[in-house]
Amino acid sequence: MGDRLPEPHASSSPAVAASSEAEEIEVLDSEDVLPMAAEDHWKALFDQTASCSCRQARKAAKSSWNEAQVRKQAEMFDPDNTGYISTEKFRSLLQRHGSELDPHKLEVLLALADSNSEGRICYQDFVNLMSNKRSNSFRQAILQGNRRLCSKALLEETGLSLSQRLIRHVAYETLPREIDRKWYYDSYTCCPPPWFMITITIVEVAFFLYNGVVLDRYVLQVSHPLYLKNALLYHPQLRAQAWRYLTYIFMHAGIEHLGLNVVLQLLVGVPLEMVHGAARISFVYIAGVVAGSLAVSVADMTAPVVGSSGGVYALVSAHLANIVMNWSGMKCQFKLLRMAVALICMSFEFGRAVWLRFHPSAYPPCPHPSFMAHLGGVMVGITLGVIILRNYEQRLQDQTLWWIFLSIYVIFVLFAIFWNIFAYSLLDLKLPPPP
Repeated sequence: MGDRLPEPHASSSPAVAASSEAEEIEVLDSEDVLPMAAEDHWKALFDQTASCSCRQARKAAKSSWNEAQVRKQAEMFDPDNTGYISTEKFRSLLQRHGSELDPHKLEVLLALADSNSEGRICYQDFVNLMSNKRSNSFRQAILQGNRRLCSKALLEETGLSLSQRLIRHVAYETLPREIDRKWYYDSYTCCPPPWFMITITIVEVAFFLYNGVVLDRYVLQVSHPLYLKNALLYHPQLRAQAWRYLTYIFMHAGIEHLGLNVVLQLLVGVPLEMVHGAARISFVYIAGVVAGSLAVSVADMTAPVVGSSGGVYALVSAHLANIVMNWSGMKCQFKLLRMAVALICMSFEFGRAVWLRFHPSAYPPCPHPSFMAHLGGVMVGITLGVIILRNYEQRLQDQTLWWIFLSIYVIFVLFAIFWNIFAYSLLDLKLPPPP
């Protein structure tokens, strides 16, 4: 490091030494310092100007500074022990050591300093930034401020490798804000890869091929008399077997049904998982699947269910709704044409499902599979799905709408469970015989 800055004592590092005469901490020359990541170095620099009231946050960041020295620094930069330092001192750190950071992350730091109307920076916001954990309040501090990005847009950067261009393409396909796109471009490591959507797709195709061999049929498999005997699909007479509310996604009516679902969940689901992670995207997908089967058990009580359309429609409808709600910010190419194509494909698949449902059954009195799972998936997508996609890298528990829609979903699931337990007997329905 070129500048010598006062730094608290770390007993575990040989890179610092105490001056007994001046009682100051001095950073040794770079050749004597153990290697340190840029983010960790910046946390150390910021720690030198943060208040002693943030010691718990420093411990979370794995810092082990001497409390007496921290208290001395606090008296110098934060005499009131507020946990903040002035934006002026923060900017001085940016000017002296900004070259050590990724330029896109530096822009976010500058945006944080520019947006703060109170003239001070919170240590915890800084730690969240450097640890890739941005709270909602941190994002609002940037977006509501008078932020100016100092470099060209990510789309204008040249000399990128094939993988970098792919990551940039995914960022522009899914994220509406330039600062989020740059953040994603810098932080994405492809570890782990988008395993959930790929795994689901492989398993669905494998089961379809297996059924094709067993039934000796690949088009309209659902019309085969042995099709309903499979233990995975949902059947109203077997609704007590709870796994069927989920495993029905591995059964498809035919190759025309499987093909469109696979294409949509790969083209839409994989990029979404790359950006938002497997946990959030799998939650939307599985919530759509469960809502789909439960919607059939409530609204189309005599019909079976097959196919992954509930999960696929949850993802696609959430993505399309997010594009519409952030139309000016979405910079994906030909977005109007592509939305039209996606809606046409979804409408075609839904129309096929409606036609099949009311087509004379090949195994009366049991009707063909229901189309209500599509609508259940759409409802999950435009509620829970939209909230997840609109809050990239943000804590969902801070969103009021998240709790509202999650509560509605839980209430619906509980209602459907009680409906399945009591309504079938109370309504005295004539259900098709078990397969």
